[in-house]
Amino acid sequence: MRRLLYLLPLAAFFALAGYFALALRPNHDPHELPSAMINKPAPTFDLPGLDPAKPLSIAGLRGQVAVINFFASWCVPCRVEHPMLVRMAEQLHVPLYGIAYKDKQEDSQRILQQLGDPYRAIGVDRDGRTGFDFGVYGVPETYVIDKSGHIRKRFVGPLTAEAVDKELLPLLRELERS
Repeated sequence: MRRLLYLLPLAAFFALAGYFALALRPNHDPHELPSAMINKPAPTFDLPGLDPAKPLSIAGLRGQVAVINFFASWCVPCRVEHPMLVRMAEQLHVPLYGIAYKDKQEDSQRILQQLGDPYRAIGVDRDGRTGFDFGVYGVPETYVIDKSGHIRKRFVGPLTAEAVDKELLPLLRELERS
């Protein structure tokens, strides 16, 4: 029994060493949250549009590369991110689609009138079901969908200029070529 007590600190050391070896490995971003959805088909959804003439569905996005941004009027980080979305749509011509997540339609419309509407179409996810299917646990979250409808990248939190320039745009160029 006493021999086992001597091994306990040694086992704890190796467990900690293993944890730090994984956490501190090269090219590992501790801020990036893993997603089980990467390289898997995007969940099926068919949402009414914020503009009734423009509903949003995954079937309607097939055959094109698309960036889907979950947002809400009550979300402060979404307001921080918004100028970047406008830049992406107007200057960079990113195929940006929005999903108003657990938001009142009139509130979503009001915020877009105030800040500008960068989206080609906006789906209304009033009950959060589509967000749940994507694995959204907070807004803003942004997903890159390839031409076959597979999720290729997930951005958690507000998009930054660095993330757009270094990650999003190169990925979009790659997906457009394939």
